[in-house]
Amino acid sequence: MQELVKVLAKALVENPDAVEVEEVEEDSRTVLKLHVAQEDMGRVIGKQGRIAKAIRTIVKSAATRENKKVTVDID
Repeated sequence: MQELVKVLAKALVENPDAVEVEEVEEDSRTVLKLHVAQEDMGRVIGKQGRIAKAIRTIVKSAATRENKKVTVDID
């Protein structure tokens, strides 16, 4: 999952070297914290959050196939 988020984010941003994904276990779910450069934040979130929602949907679909609960936080 972590690699999936990293690949998606790197494809969107101007500074792919600044993309980091941190995996944190909370209760019965996994939280993936996506960190990007400040100037790339708008590219990852998109207009009205559409790109962020799409990333979350893709990750949720992949997690469901593996019977896991995964959420994505963008910092």
